[in-house]
Parts: sequence; structure tokens; C-alpha cells
Amino acid sequence: MYAHFRVARPVSDLQRIDAMYQAGLGLVRLGHFDDHEGFDGVMLGVPGEGFHFEFTYCRTHPVPPTPTPEDLFVFYLPDRNQWEFRCKAMLAAGFVEVPSLNPYWDRDGRTFQDPDGYRVVIQCASWTNKKEF
Repeated sequence: MYAHFRVARPVSDLQRIDAMYQAGLGLVRLGHFDDHEGFDGVMLGVPGEGFHFEFTYCRTHPVPPTPTPEDLFVFYLPDRNQWEFRCKAMLAAGFVEVPSLNPYWDRDGRTFQDPDGYRVVIQCASWTNKKEF
């Protein structure tokens, strides 16, 4: 089964998060909406890929973000040059590097936190969805 995957979550500053995730991860704005029943939002992703992120802000009753240290977006970049470039882009975009709660992510990756406390891991490794038991 193939399905497009969306991750949606509230943010405290939509414009800031929009700019940071575009610059840091190289995502593009796939869509947006303003005051849709009190919500503003942006959809960011990679055109043609099977996922995108939706970040929203509620004008009438803002929902405070409630991240934990294990709420992670993990991006696998096996090419060392691309990985280094993306890590530098994350810092330049305003993400803050933090130690990961799970030490596994610090061995071959770096963890970055956005202003709402959500984390993104840039992992210098490949990943496959083939079953391995």
C-alpha cells in the first residue's frame, strides 16, 4: 500500500518556523492557508515525495507546542558532503544543536532543536525499509 504521509503540529510563530524549515532542511512550500476557520498554516516538503509537514497556528486559541526530547524528525543523508552541508544549513537557519536524549543519534548524526523545542536529527547514514530480522 502506498499512502502520502503528513505530519501536522502546532507552532508558536508560523513565519519563523516556515523560514527555518525551508532554509535548514531545503524544503519548499507546497501550500498554505490563512484564517481557515481560525487557523493559518503552511505545508512544506519535497515535490513528488510521499510526505510533507503541516505547521499550523490557531488565531483564536493558540495551541502551545508540547515537544519531548524524543519527538524527532530524522533525515538520513548517507553522503558525508551532503550531511555536512545540511548540518551547516540547520545552524545558519537558526536551529540550535543539542545533545540527543538517545545516544544512538549522536554517533552518526547531529540533533537540532527549533524554537518550539521540537528536534530534527540529521543522520549520516542510509536507511532501508527492507525487513531484517
